[in-house]
Amino acid sequence: MAVTDPVGDLLTRIRNGQRARKDSVLSPASKLRVRVLDVLQREGYIRGYSEEQMGPAAGVRIELKYFEGQPAIKHIARVSKPGRRIYSGAQELPRVMNGLGITIVSTPSGVLSDAEAREQNVGGEVLAEVF
Repeated sequence: MAVTDPVGDLLTRIRNGQRARKDSVLSPASKLRVRVLDVLQREGYIRGYSEEQMGPAAGVRIELKYFEGQPAIKHIARVSKPGRRIYSGAQELPRVMNGLGITIVSTPSGVLSDAEAREQNVGGEVLAEVF
């Protein structure tokens, strides 16, 4: 079945895996998904990821992270959707939980967290929010 929103699918797999207390989840691979996983790993929300084969296609195994038995990610949601894209300038990037969470932004400089985007003074499409 074709996926119309690959990033939304990735976030849902992570959310469902953590609710089911899985150690890792498997997702189809794409450049955008891997860049989003890079941001999540840099910010400490997942332990890591590795490339894997999923039948004939490439996949990514995502190692989920828990702290004292609770998932490291309390909330993960898609902001910009295929039906309604949300863009923001560098100074107008939304703050999640007053700076305790992150916003993942697709910029001309690559996929960055909101803090990295503000530091580089670039805006772009607001992909997701995580805390």
